[in-house]
Amino acid sequence: METKLKMIYWKGEKFWVGKLLEHPEIMTQGETLAELEENMRDAYALMTLDDVPAQHEIKELAMNV
Repeated sequence: METKLKMIYWKGEKFWVGKLLEHPEIMTQGETLAELEENMRDAYALMTLDDVPAQHEIKELAMNV
């Protein structure tokens, strides 16, 4: 299934930086605009758990923040 999302992006001092408007917590960078787009696809897949197998486990972690 194809999902279309909007990415806001800009040229920083050294890298292209972007984030997804629909998911502003997903942000990444790339040396080129093409690399930024590829990294954004990877970040989206990781953050939305697209690569988690059907057979998986969940564990609660306690963290001091």
